[in-house]
Amino acid sequence: MEHNRQPRAGQHKVRLVMSHLSQQLIAQAAATTAVALPQPAHFQLPEKVLQFGTGVLLRGLPDYLIDKANRQGIFNGRIVVVKSTDGGDIDAFRRQDGLYTLGIRGIEDGREVEENVVCSAISRVLSAKSQWAEIVACAANPELQVVISNTTEVGIQLTTDDIQQSPPQSFPGKLLAFLLARYQAFGGDKDKGLVIVPTELIADNGTKLEGILLELAHRNGLDAEFIDWLETANQVCNSLVDRIVPGRPDEATQQALATQLGYHDNLLTISEVYTLWAIEGDERVKRILSFEQADAGVIVQPDINLFRELKLRLLNGTHTLSCALAFLAGFPTVREAMEDEQMAGFIRNLMLTDLLTGIPYAVEEKVGQRFGRQVLDRFRNPAIEHRWLSISMNYTMKMQMRNVATLLHFYQQQQAVPHYMALGFAAYLLFMRGTHEQAGNWYGEAHGQHYLIQDEKAAYFADLWARLEPATLVRTVLHNQNIWGHDLAALPGFADSVSHYLSQMLQHGVRATLATALDKALAV
Repeated sequence: MEHNRQPRAGQHKVRLVMSHLSQQLIAQAAATTAVALPQPAHFQLPEKVLQFGTGVLLRGLPDYLIDKANRQGIFNGRIVVVKSTDGGDIDAFRRQDGLYTLGIRGIEDGREVEENVVCSAISRVLSAKSQWAEIVACAANPELQVVISNTTEVGIQLTTDDIQQSPPQSFPGKLLAFLLARYQAFGGDKDKGLVIVPTELIADNGTKLEGILLELAHRNGLDAEFIDWLETANQVCNSLVDRIVPGRPDEATQQALATQLGYHDNLLTISEVYTLWAIEGDERVKRILSFEQADAGVIVQPDINLFRELKLRLLNGTHTLSCALAFLAGFPTVREAMEDEQMAGFIRNLMLTDLLTGIPYAVEEKVGQRFGRQVLDRFRNPAIEHRWLSISMNYTMKMQMRNVATLLHFYQQQQAVPHYMALGFAAYLLFMRGTHEQAGNWYGEAHGQHYLIQDEKAAYFADLWARLEPATLVRTVLHNQNIWGHDLAALPGFADSVSHYLSQMLQHGVRATLATALDKALAV
C-alpha cells in the first residue's frame, strides 16, 4: 500500500511504497523529509573497504561515517563485508541490496535529536564459509585501501591456523590469507599496502592484531619478502570506538518507524547521537581515511591515549561509581537516575569534580569539561535503556580498572578525600552484600526484591558481611592489595569517609544519605 503524508510548508511530499527497503524502492521513492535517502550515484562508487563483521556497531559507526562522507563527496568508496557464516542477517543484506536504516536518537548540547538515514555504503555481503574465493578475489582490486574489523574481543587472538584453508578458521588467519593474495596480485608493490583499522574493544587492538599477523606468517612458513611487505607496506592502527548502538528496536518501535518511513527494514538499527572513532595514524593514514573530514567524531592522530583515558575515567568510571548508589536508591536505568535532581547532581559532581581532577593523564580543563557534558547528555538519552544491573556485571574488576588510578592521582593532586568517590565506593560495598546463595550464585536484596550479584568476588564479600562490622569490613576491603593493587586504606581519610557513608546508608537509607551528602557538598 502507499503511504502518503501531507507536507508542511517548505517540505517535499512523502511518497514511499510500504515494502521492504531496496535499491528499487529508493529509485521509486519521491523526496522525503522522514529519512535521508542515498543518491543513485552512490551505488556506483568503487569498493575501497573490506570489512570483517556485520554487527550493529559497525553499521552504526564506521559504515555510517563512510556513508556520510560519500554524501559529501569526500571518501567516495563502498564496503565489501565479510561474514563468517551463511546464517544470521546475510539474507536481509542481500534482499535489501546492502541498504539499512540508521535511526539516530538522543540529546546533543541540551537539544533532542531525531534523524533517519538510509545508509548505502555497503556494496555486498559475502560469506567466508561459502564465498571465500570471491572474497580473496577482492585482493586484486587496485581501488581497495582499507580494512575494518569488529569480530568481538575474542576475534583478536592467536590460534593455530592454516591460511591455505578455504577459509582459514580465525579472523587473523583470514586477514593474513587476504594480504598474501594482495601481495601476490601486485607483485609485492608497496604502494598497494592497506590501512587496517580494528575496532574491537581491547586496548592497543591494532598493535595486538599486527603481532598476531606476523606470528601467523612465521608459523605458516611464509617467505621473508612477504613478511617484509606485511610489516612495511601495511599500517595496522590502534583505534577506539565509542557509540551506543543497541541494535534492532522492539516490535512497537519497529512498527512506528515503518509507518513513519513508509517501508519495512529488517536491518533497522538505532544509535545514539554521540560519535567517536579515534584512530592512531600518521599523515598517510589520515589521507587514506579521508572520511575523517566528514564528521568531527572521527579523529586521526599519532596518539589517541587522551580519548581512551577520557572514556575510561569519565564515562566508564562514572558508570561504575554511580551504579550501586543509583540502583539502591531505586533507579533501574541510567536515564531514570538522570531524571532525579539529586541523583543527577551526584553523577555530575562525581564526574566533573572528583574524576576529572583525578585522571592520570594530562587533560586540558576545557577538553575534559566538554567531554563530561557530552557524557551527561548521553546518560539522559530517552531512546537508550541502559540498566544499572547490566553495568554492575564484573563490578569489582571494573572498579579496579576504571577508578583506582583516578583515586590515587586525585590524592596526589589534592591531598584530600574525594567525597563523591567515597560515597560511590560505600554504595558499591553495600551492593555487594550477598544475603543468600542459590545454585552457586549470590543475591543481594533491595526494595523488597532480590538481585543477582554478577561478580567473581561475590562469595568473598558475602563472607565479610557475615562476620565483620561495617567499619572493619571497609578497612579489610580497602587493604586488600590482591584486589586493588594498592593499599587503599593507607589513603588519608578515605576509609573513614567510606565508613561514614556506609554507616549512614545502613541507618538512614540510600536516598537520605545521598541528600545529606549533596547538602554538605553545597554548603562547603
